[in-house]
Amino acid sequence: MSDPIIRTAGLTKWYGHQRGIVDVDLDVAAGEVFGYLGPNGAGKTTTIRLFLDLIRPSDGRVELFSLDSHRDSVAIRRRLGYVPGEMALYDSLSGNELVRYFARLRGGSDLRRLREVADILECDLSREIRSLSHGNRQKVALVQAFMHDPELLVLDEPTNGLDPLAQQAFLGLVSSARQDGRTVFLSSHVMSEVERLCDRVAIIREGGLIAVERVDALKSRAVRRLEIRFAAPVVPATFVGLPGVSDLVVEDRVLRCATAGAIDPLMKAANRFEIVDVLSTEPSLEEIVLALYADGGERREGRLDHAA
Repeated sequence: MSDPIIRTAGLTKWYGHQRGIVDVDLDVAAGEVFGYLGPNGAGKTTTIRLFLDLIRPSDGRVELFSLDSHRDSVAIRRRLGYVPGEMALYDSLSGNELVRYFARLRGGSDLRRLREVADILECDLSREIRSLSHGNRQKVALVQAFMHDPELLVLDEPTNGLDPLAQQAFLGLVSSARQDGRTVFLSSHVMSEVERLCDRVAIIREGGLIAVERVDALKSRAVRRLEIRFAAPVVPATFVGLPGVSDLVVEDRVLRCATAGAIDPLMKAANRFEIVDVLSTEPSLEEIVLALYADGGERREGRLDHAA
């Protein structure tokens, strides 16, 4: 297996006596889209700023492309695209002047690709930055991040302020990056885009990781609601004590319950009777993450599920 594109070990940041993040261990594999989730103040932006050597860790280390984030910061920045959570732009420049300035800083970019990304996002680069709405400023930020097809994209709330059409265009850009084998580290509050795009997610709460999982594995372990309707009344005792079944209610011909994990034991028991209908309510990623926030999740230190 190749070395991870991003690796942190014991990454910790204190602001005086205020907690930033504590003992964050992450490996992000080449070619995956990795989601980074957590409530405001959890430490998401602190982590990203540590990646980019914008701030220095109190303890631990960060490597990108197997390079030290501080010692090799210039070499690292040539190989990535970055959208910060709060983008500061030069108001007196036009969008075109700004992105060409960034291109020169990186040693040059393919101007055809620059125009292609701008067209995909419907970003008018002829206007001065000071005249742009928040959403259109965000488009300029996305253009400068994607225009050189970087090996790694680090995106902190990248769709903040975008209209629905621009959000769809952004999803297409990320999907294309994945198809090209590039890596995306995505911090977002928009669960629908995380669920659609990400291979794995890390969930951070109060500065510490509480879960690092593949999205499909996280959803498979979550509690879902199940309702089974039978042709005739059933015996409630048939379903008592089945593994993974909770909140069991059997009323005449209807069974309602919550299930976690495999539902095979429940369905084998149900198949003793004539089934009329089965309704299953799958939890959204948002519901799963909110549940983890509520109970603190299962803290996973030193145990990360690597992408296949």
